[in-house]
Amino acid sequence: MKVVLPDNSKLELPEGATGLHAARAIGPKLAEQAVLVRANGQVQDLRLPLQDGQPIQILTTRDKDDPDALYVLRHSSAHLLAEAVRRLYPGVKVAIGPPIENGFYYDFEFPEPVSEDDLPRIEDEIRRELDEGREWARQEVTAEEARKRFEVEGEPYKVELVGTAKGPISLYTQGDFTDLCRGPHLQNSKPIKAVKLTGLAGAYWRGDEHNTQLTRIYGTAFYSQADLDAYLERVEEARRRDHRKLGPQLDLFHLAENAPGSPYWHPKGMVIWNELEDLRRRENAKRGYVEVKTPLLYDVDTYITSGHYENYEENMFFVQGHEDEKRLALKPMNCPGHMLLFGERRRSYRELPLRYAESSTLHRDERGGTLHGLLRVKHITQDDAHVFVTEEQIQDEIHGMVEYVRYLYDLFGLTPKAELSTRPEKRLGTDEQWDRAEEALEDALKRHGMDYEISPGEGTFYGPKIDLHMTDSLGRSWQMGTIQLDYQMPERFDLMYSGADNVDHRPVVIHRALLGSLERFAGILIEHYGGAFPFWLAPVQIRILPVGEDHREPARALQKNLGDYRVEIDERDETVGKRIRDAEVEKIPYVIVYGDKESDESLAVRKPGGEQSTLSLDGLRAEISEVATL
Repeated sequence: MKVVLPDNSKLELPEGATGLHAARAIGPKLAEQAVLVRANGQVQDLRLPLQDGQPIQILTTRDKDDPDALYVLRHSSAHLLAEAVRRLYPGVKVAIGPPIENGFYYDFEFPEPVSEDDLPRIEDEIRRELDEGREWARQEVTAEEARKRFEVEGEPYKVELVGTAKGPISLYTQGDFTDLCRGPHLQNSKPIKAVKLTGLAGAYWRGDEHNTQLTRIYGTAFYSQADLDAYLERVEEARRRDHRKLGPQLDLFHLAENAPGSPYWHPKGMVIWNELEDLRRRENAKRGYVEVKTPLLYDVDTYITSGHYENYEENMFFVQGHEDEKRLALKPMNCPGHMLLFGERRRSYRELPLRYAESSTLHRDERGGTLHGLLRVKHITQDDAHVFVTEEQIQDEIHGMVEYVRYLYDLFGLTPKAELSTRPEKRLGTDEQWDRAEEALEDALKRHGMDYEISPGEGTFYGPKIDLHMTDSLGRSWQMGTIQLDYQMPERFDLMYSGADNVDHRPVVIHRALLGSLERFAGILIEHYGGAFPFWLAPVQIRILPVGEDHREPARALQKNLGDYRVEIDERDETVGKRIRDAEVEKIPYVIVYGDKESDESLAVRKPGGEQSTLSLDGLRAEISEVATL
């Protein structure tokens, strides 16, 4: 048989040859360094047979930054963690241990309590395994053979997994540890140059709170110590920028147990919030959106019509009024209200595209264990819009939305990328409708020349979507806005418009949120800027520090002269040095120290980054004017 190499040359191999055979045929050095094979673009263990005509790519230790190469390294490292834990804690029950973004974890049921203090001991045991060296051997067995093996070993979680496994059962063994696993794995442990256990948490078996709570140990691994050191430095920087720490420190917001998942916004935080809202309204108006406001509560029949009751009930809050009244629900999304608004009267094709925009409070019953500061909340405010279009208008409208998102993200120094999510198993509508919807979104991305990835099965129940991701200043990727094409809700709400032919036609609706949840976006911005917001977004733009009591009145006059901006005076009876340090901690963009030598013609100004200069009031205004607006 023959396989196709990345340069389009063909490599002849015997029938049943594996990725490792292919690597050896190319060269012994490649075979020694090989960690993984991509066959038809899919990750495959080196030990598995290749198919005739397959395009293949062999990844090696030189591909240390490739996500798939890191995936297999971390998968094997997770198995080393499990082997180490079994050695150190006789009687421990082993659950699952997958690689994840930036690392891996493994879940265990320990016979005794363990804590963060135990991680160095486990880490030392992993290093001992690496010093000894490990090789991974793959074996395929029947489900019955696997079940009996794990029953004898006293591993109930593995027995349960065997009972639900689909397809061939494979086992991987390294040292004295055998695991139920599909792979892929490294040939041996030589490529693993750096392993670090990073944390410990509780986790319910299979994510069900009614099941046993296990102990989850997190870790990460790299092909070099330098890469691990760089990663840990990024993690430490991320901790310093954590919005849950900076939010209260900068007096922006706080969270409390009496309102879980619902932030309290302080006056300074509301400055940021209102700037984002002003940006949303201003840019929407430029693009032909009209502001609407729809109810917070609807009867359950509305959500039955929209499909939310069937597909989203577990995430909704319900309200029961008087006994003789209908059961109501707080809206988790704006779309049902916008459908009813469109259908309130007969529409003409001349009104389309009709772009409804609404920044409204939404409520979603996220589980307590998933809440995370501003990034995952129960109280959500989206820069939401629903655009009603004809079939012919779809491409241009989505094209305009992609242009819009590029503009918005560029304002904040964020780099967007797209993910096209296609039809899930649980969905509304016909395959023909989904074909048209998916094709329309993909054509719009291609037309715009925007890089994108396809995520099969991750669309919403009513239509495919473009998810918008961005990369922040630490190189982290965040999911932000979304553009969703929907044929279903106009049909379920029986929406129509009168066409130029005087015949009724069904509109198509595009669901669109570009910043996404404003709470989440604010949390990401806090971390992206590390709390040092650009001048236009900073809650306090200028702080004046009068040196003594005699300087307070001139400082107030200066504040009045700078009234176009957000200016504070710090008159506390603290030393000037202490007040300067406090302003630096609060990341105030401009700090003016006002003493005997200062006047409107000579101001002592501390700029972002600690730079000091002397400016006149006019000079300061001229400098600030360049950064004061978008």
